[in-house]
Amino acid sequence: MISTEQHTKLVKRLSTQLGFSYCGIAKAEKLEDDARRLESWLNKGMHGNMHYMENHFDLRIDPTQLVPGARSVITLLCNYYPEQQQELNDEPRISKYAYGADYHEVIREKLRHFLSLLQDEVGEVQGRGFVDSAPVLERSWAKRSGLGWLGKNGNLITKQQGSFFFIATLITDLQLEPDPPFIQDFCGTCNKCVEACPTDAILPGKVVDGSKCISYFTIELKDMLIPGEMQGKFQNWMFGCDVCQDVCPWNRFSKPTTEGGFTPIPEIFNLTTKDWEEMTEESFKTIFRHSPLKRSKFKGIQRNLKFIKTT
Repeated sequence: MISTEQHTKLVKRLSTQLGFSYCGIAKAEKLEDDARRLESWLNKGMHGNMHYMENHFDLRIDPTQLVPGARSVITLLCNYYPEQQQELNDEPRISKYAYGADYHEVIREKLRHFLSLLQDEVGEVQGRGFVDSAPVLERSWAKRSGLGWLGKNGNLITKQQGSFFFIATLITDLQLEPDPPFIQDFCGTCNKCVEACPTDAILPGKVVDGSKCISYFTIELKDMLIPGEMQGKFQNWMFGCDVCQDVCPWNRFSKPTTEGGFTPIPEIFNLTTKDWEEMTEESFKTIFRHSPLKRSKFKGIQRNLKFIKTT
C-alpha cells in the first residue's frame, strides 16, 4: 500500500518531469473568504462585460463541486518569461504571455499527461485539470499551497522568480500531504504597479478593477468601440498589457522559459505598424492560428490597432 507521503512525492516528481516550475498542494475545501471577496467584486461591476464570471459561483469556491470526492488541489506554475522581448518603439505592443503558442493548448496537454502518468503509477484516480478556462480561483489555491503571495496588481508573485507564470490546477480525489500556505506579503510599501498602471485600474486593498484594465479592453471587450475616456492611455498596447508586471521589483528575478511551446512567433517581433494595418484576415488566421491573439479575432485586433494609432 503506497502511503500519502509517497503519493505526494510522486506528484512533485511528475510536475518537475513535465516541465512545471513549481508545484504546491492544498486540501480541497470550500473557499469561504474568497467567496465573500468575489461576491463583493462582482457586485461592484469590476468584471465589466465579462458576464461569464457571474456564472457557476458555487463551482468557483468549492472544488468538490467540480470533482466529486475531491481531496486535494494541485497547483502548478509554468514559466512563460521570454528570452527576447519586443523593443520599446512605436510598433503595436503585445503582452509577453501571447508571444508563443496558446498556453491553453500547451498546458492542457501537460495536465492530461500528468493525470495519465498519475493513474499509471497509482491506479484508479479521478481528477480534472484546469488552466484559466473553468470556474477555478487559481491564485487563491496557489497561495494556499505555498507558492507565493498576491501582489497589489492581483498577480501571484513568487519570491524566487516573480510573476510571469501561467497557473494550472489539477483537482483530484487522491489524498495528498498539503503544503503550508504562503502567509507573508513581500510587497511592503512598494506601490510601483499602482502608480504605473496607465488606466488607474489597481485600487487600494489589492483590488483590480477589471473593467478599467487595458487587457480587458483589448481582449475581453467584444464591443467594436472602446470608451473614449481611455483615449491616449494605452501606451501602444494592442493585445494585453504588462506594465504592472514590468515595473514589479520581484520580476528582476525572472528567468527565460525553457518551454518550447512558448517560443515567440517570429512575426511578433518583425511586423511593423504598416504590416499590421495591411494584414488580411486570411493572413491573420494563418499566422496566429495557434496564438492567444486569435481570442481577440481579426476584427478585435484591427479595432485595437486603430484605437492606439489615433491617440
